[in-house]
Amino acid sequence: MRIRNYVSGHRADTAHDFLELALGTPVELWLGIEGESEEERAARLAAARDILADDPELPDRAVQVAAKALDDAGLLRLTPLPTAALRRSLRTGAAA
Repeated sequence: MRIRNYVSGHRADTAHDFLELALGTPVELWLGIEGESEEERAARLAAARDILADDPELPDRAVQVAAKALDDAGLLRLTPLPTAALRRSLRTGAAA
């Protein structure tokens, strides 16, 4: 049995589909496409700025979607630093 995923009534088969549906815009608008001209890039960025002006909470939602996708994939299974290592890094200013 194959599980089908839907977001707001739209079928999402890939991570790309989920991102597009969560953002409400094509992912390429934010990431660009390989080989785009400077004119195409300028137009894409202008459109992205207009969208952000209309929806200033979009970046927060995008980060939440990305974090959830990473967590669901098991990539955010972080373990806390041992207390001694944390104290040492704070004292020395070294990155852990």
